Amino acid sequence: MAASRTCASPVSLCAALVLMGLVLAGCGGGGTADGAGGRSPDARAAVKKTGTAPAAKVPVKGDAFGCLTAAEAAAGSIVFTSATGKPTGGFLTGSGNTGIVLAHQADGNVCQWKDKALELGRTGFRVLAVNSTTGDEAAEVEGAATALRSEGAWKLLLMGASKGGTAVLTAAGHLPLKPDAVVALSAPEQYGTMDALDAAGTLTVPVLYLAGDQDGPFPRAARELSAASAKAPENRLVPVKGSAAHGVALLSSPDTWGTVLSFLKKYCT
Repeated sequence: MAASRTCASPVSLCAALVLMGLVLAGCGGGGTADGAGGRSPDARAAVKKTGTAPAAKVPVKGDAFGCLTAAEAAAGSIVFTSATGKPTGGFLTGSGNTGIVLAHQADGNVCQWKDKALELGRTGFRVLAVNSTTGDEAAEVEGAATALRSEGAWKLLLMGASKGGTAVLTAAGHLPLKPDAVVALSAPEQYGTMDALDAAGTLTVPVLYLAGDQDGPFPRAARELSAASAKAPENRLVPVKGSAAHGVALLSSPDTWGTVLSFLKKYCT
């Protein structure tokens, strides 16, 4: 009702209010307050969390996540418990004694990893792609590692993209039973409360860092993380030449995917 009285005021006042609304709308739309400029949405999200996340959906077994077929959801959509006791959804596929945890980027969900999860499953890995909703990504990765070990995996690999890369590095530093190797794609040094740079200094397992050399601050982050990983028995840094691809998108290149797959197979059973 207050809005109706305002519009009944003199024309000059209405015009001023309309102009104010346009100015305010301009401040809220398309700005670059996070300093990320024209980067892709996932890259901007990795630089800095902004805004308030919507209320998380309670994970349900059999959830298709918007990308699984009915058969895939029935067979592999699970709910496991994070290291902090929170229910977390995920997609479990494949078999074998080597488990791989996959952690997605800030701009997506488990579907970012679906195709690679299925491919790795066919290759002989037991794969759990995490659907991150709890706000504690490292604890989700730790919980996924525990779930895979309970499924029969006695070797464990962690792979994450962007925010997920920060999560797997952080989790690797916390897990009491260490993973056998870690892969981080376009990982920022810090994300939220996670500090991958600090965790990298404690890593005593093989690690592979990849980033497109045209992907904003992420090649520098990869160099710094690699430099901090002095205790890792294999510390491999791969700058992807001429690429601005970020996170999972790096793996669309057959050569880059081949590099990652070769590294993973080196540390499987």
